[in-house]
Amino acid sequence: MSLRRVRPDNFTLALLATVLLASLLPCRGGTARAFDGITDAAIALLFFLHGAKLPRAAIVQGLTHWRLHLTVFAGTFVLFPLLGLALQPLGHALLTPELYLGVLFVCTLPSTVQSSIAFTSIAGGNVSAAVVSASMSNLIGIVLTPLLVGLLLASHGGGASWQGVLDIMLQLLLPFALGHGARRWIGGFVDRHKPLLGYSDQGTILLVVYTAFSAAVVEGLWRDTPISALLSTLAMCALLLALVMPTLTWAARGFGFSRGDEITIVFCGSKKSMASGIPMAKILFAGQLGGLGALVLPLMIFHQLQLMVCAAVARRYATRGDHAVAADDREAD
Repeated sequence: MSLRRVRPDNFTLALLATVLLASLLPCRGGTARAFDGITDAAIALLFFLHGAKLPRAAIVQGLTHWRLHLTVFAGTFVLFPLLGLALQPLGHALLTPELYLGVLFVCTLPSTVQSSIAFTSIAGGNVSAAVVSASMSNLIGIVLTPLLVGLLLASHGGGASWQGVLDIMLQLLLPFALGHGARRWIGGFVDRHKPLLGYSDQGTILLVVYTAFSAAVVEGLWRDTPISALLSTLAMCALLLALVMPTLTWAARGFGFSRGDEITIVFCGSKKSMASGIPMAKILFAGQLGGLGALVLPLMIFHQLQLMVCAAVARRYATRGDHAVAADDREAD
């Protein structure tokens, strides 16, 4: 196996470098307040651009393949939260309270967009359905994730409040709606410069990670978080994926979906968006920045883990598809 295949991607390396920078040189006082203001503006811009990127046709099309989208929705917003609650005894035994709340927060998040589509394409799935399903998941998640956070985390000692739910509506949903309304004027520019949106995603995440970990380091994150809890967080994230992906596979086959639709369900329903999750965490847990670093740490771990696992699963689906095509060709001959 070549070194390039096991080397983390550039964004993962940037995340690790940001965490290291925040650990060694955390921002404090007035500098921290200035970073908070810049981060809030970047988050608003990020969701404005996401709104401008989403075509109206994608929303309309989402109504036509409702069984597939409903199955993805159930995996993302029902199965994950139920599993997070079911793992509560294990989480309390192995993790710090903040890390377990971070795992619960991961369970409430919408699906990714770019990687869901990319893995569906690699595996030979229904790409158009993946585009709609992942986009709809993020649109619904702007409203539903804060509500789930208010229900799950507040009832388990978390710091999210219903005021945080209202704040996220104003700071995320409003810019998103304004961006979507402005699509007729700026949609062409956004579509032609999609890499700019990617840089906006990544830059915003790095800003939030730096401010969150700076505050957490000042409050004693690394002093109060044992290595065993970090390893247990990795194991719990792996367990979540190990439970969700086979369950979605069985559900897709049990409901009679085609192979292409099954692939879409598995990849869109099993992943969680860091691009949406970290800005949401910044707003929902604004009152406890000292614990925000620990709360987003499980999301960072889950993000990298899902990419590695889904890459392997996508290659396996693709290989099986190639074998099936070859078999059909032999029968035709």
